[in-house]
Amino acid sequence: MNLLHGVGDFFSLDIGTNSMRIVQLAGDEHSGWALIHYAYIPIDQKLTADTTELGRKHLGEAIMGAVEQAGIKTKSVAVGLPANKTFTSVVETDTLPEKELAKVFKYEIDKYVPMPLDDAKADYIILGLSPNDPQKTEILVSSVARAYAEPLLETIEKTGLNVIAMEPEPLAMARALAIPGALDATLIVDFGEKATDLVIMYQNQPRLVRSIPGGIAQLIGAVATGLNVKEEQARQFILKFGLSEEKVEGQVFKILGPSLDSYASELAKSVRFFQTKYLNGKVGGVVLSGYASIIPLFPEYIEAKTGIPAMRGNPWQLVRTTPEQQHALMPVASEFAVAIGLSERSND
Repeated sequence: MNLLHGVGDFFSLDIGTNSMRIVQLAGDEHSGWALIHYAYIPIDQKLTADTTELGRKHLGEAIMGAVEQAGIKTKSVAVGLPANKTFTSVVETDTLPEKELAKVFKYEIDKYVPMPLDDAKADYIILGLSPNDPQKTEILVSSVARAYAEPLLETIEKTGLNVIAMEPEPLAMARALAIPGALDATLIVDFGEKATDLVIMYQNQPRLVRSIPGGIAQLIGAVATGLNVKEEQARQFILKFGLSEEKVEGQVFKILGPSLDSYASELAKSVRFFQTKYLNGKVGGVVLSGYASIIPLFPEYIEAKTGIPAMRGNPWQLVRTTPEQQHALMPVASEFAVAIGLSERSND
């Protein structure tokens, strides 16, 4: 099992906080992709939090139920890893011929992993020459604690599936949402249930990867307390009225103000950090995913706060779907960025 590389025919598995997504694509990045199989299964948050043997058994049963619903026959699967369980960074090293560099870096990777290698699964990808200095080569390094990865791997493989790769969710998400042919850098933001993942893509490569604690659950809690309503009603207010200053007398927007300002500040901080490192790199756009793509007026808010054009991302932008698939997926299409990105991995 590789952390970043995968080979052969496979499908993707994205286990989220409230739902499970499965995708199998046909094609490749050159000829284009077509959706073959998919499944969307709502799950209870307690299911993924339960680390007991019985809990993992139930998770395995849910996974197999999703696989059967999707009609998938292959046993090979690529799995997403939550950003808060992984460590991903881009490092620089002296430029060498690729084969020689790969041989040397294999023994230096421990310098870039924040835990003993015996306690981690680690992998790397050579991105290419640094945009700043051709004497340097950039390498993306990613690691995950064995204490988290191995129980998950065991749970999945007990179902009879073969895990060929595990990949941090932000990298998969960015692959699906990156703007093809973009000349400027793009900040891709996935606003999830409990965390917000950020990736800055530049020259078709991830150059900055971050995860910020807090997602829509934090906003829901604030609205529920501020308006003295139940959390489910607070969620409906946010998803229906969004950041409008006219709806509900602007109360939702006023309550969300401090939290949203904090998120906007983190986005601006990431942009400044990137542009300090890559002097010729201009962030020309923000692509929003997850709840950020469905909360009304969220793009307009981010654009106003950062001064960078913001748009709702489309994870299906490179995937051909039938009218029937489009109709069935419409209510949940925005939630598939990680699953699609995992399936768009190169088989090289």
